[in-house]
Amino acid sequence: MRTRLALATSTAVALVTLGVCAAGFSIMRYELVHQLDLQLTQHATLVQQQNRGQGPQVLYAECGYLAAPACTQIVPAEPAADPAAPYFLPVTPATRAVAAGQRGGYYSAITVSGHPARMLTTRFGSGTAVQVALRSDAVQQGVRQAGELMAVVAGAGVLLAGVLGYAAARTGLAPVARLTATAERIAATRDATVRIDLPDARGRRGGRDAGADEVTRLAGAFNAMLGELEQSVTAQRRLVADASHELRTPLTALRTNAELLARTDRLTPEQRARATAGLQRQLREVTGLVNDLIELARDEEPQALVELVRLGPLVAHCVETARGHWPAVAFEYAPQGDPTLPGVPARLVRLVGNLLDNAAKFSPPGGPVEVTLTDRRLTVRDHGPGIAPEDLPYVFDRFYRASAARALPGSGLGLAMARQIARAHGADLTAEAAPGGGALFRLTLPSA
Repeated sequence: MRTRLALATSTAVALVTLGVCAAGFSIMRYELVHQLDLQLTQHATLVQQQNRGQGPQVLYAECGYLAAPACTQIVPAEPAADPAAPYFLPVTPATRAVAAGQRGGYYSAITVSGHPARMLTTRFGSGTAVQVALRSDAVQQGVRQAGELMAVVAGAGVLLAGVLGYAAARTGLAPVARLTATAERIAATRDATVRIDLPDARGRRGGRDAGADEVTRLAGAFNAMLGELEQSVTAQRRLVADASHELRTPLTALRTNAELLARTDRLTPEQRARATAGLQRQLREVTGLVNDLIELARDEEPQALVELVRLGPLVAHCVETARGHWPAVAFEYAPQGDPTLPGVPARLVRLVGNLLDNAAKFSPPGGPVEVTLTDRRLTVRDHGPGIAPEDLPYVFDRFYRASAARALPGSGLGLAMARQIARAHGADLTAEAAPGGGALFRLTLPSA
């Protein structure tokens, strides 16, 4: 890419340089020849004024020298009227045509005494023409020197264009080279913490700005992608570590009970029943935990299952189900609207159910859980111990359990799953300390 850019830049600059030099040479040549033509025209005018009425003759024939005046002769239209002395300048049918008034005057290149010269043939009077000539060695030498100078300038320009094009390509693509090297290092080391450091439009390094150039914006987007990748890898590792930690206890209990039931002949019926009940309970816990992990692994809702869901009946169903699961808790449902939301009904039931279960878990016996639904928001409030300020930023993290909740049943995935389902449906789930005590969860629905 650097080579292609250098070649393209150098070619463009070289073509411009060659064009400018060619144009300069053409203008210089034209001006030199034009100055010689002006001298010939002035001399012809002077001859017409000083020699009016004279017949055909050679007026001056010493222009073979550089310092000599112009050669001059008067030529008739008819060859029979030529003077006895031969003409010094060449006479052609075009010369006779000018003398006869059949064509206009013209310039021509001739040779005088073995030297190049330029001649003007123009009308002198009735039936005659005047020819004046000057040596053009100096003009031709000037044109040749100008051509050589322009050739040197063009060559130097092309060479300089190549050097500057390569330097510009190397400098301009240096950020891309660093970007490529960073990407290759990340691919080789799998280290997503590496960042590429580029100056933005204001000279600071590592920033992102709307006025920055394309490479800087590319680097900013690349760094943002690396940040997302790093967060994803960190979250994945934390999820695996937390899941391993959470599974270790029930799996150990499962193995203990399984080994105990393997010696069933040594157990009393009561011991066997307790071991069987413990085994079934731990199997349910492990099954629930695995199902929760599978649900959390999903980033989007399957489009084939999305439908327009009325939240009023759905929340009422979830409240009735929670009353059956938590008979000691008073669920108070106060619908003030019946909004609709495109989504997966089963997932929305899981979202509302997790919020109700969390509220019931922390509610004191007989304490109320207040559920309110409006056209824009669903709120669930309990009257338990509430959320400590230091725990509030982490309540939706996977496997996070506050110190007050570690003695309660659950895996710490319910609220994380609830927020994921909310985001998948375009809603926003937040938690805060309720006025007067308890916790308040707000599910803000997306706008229509």
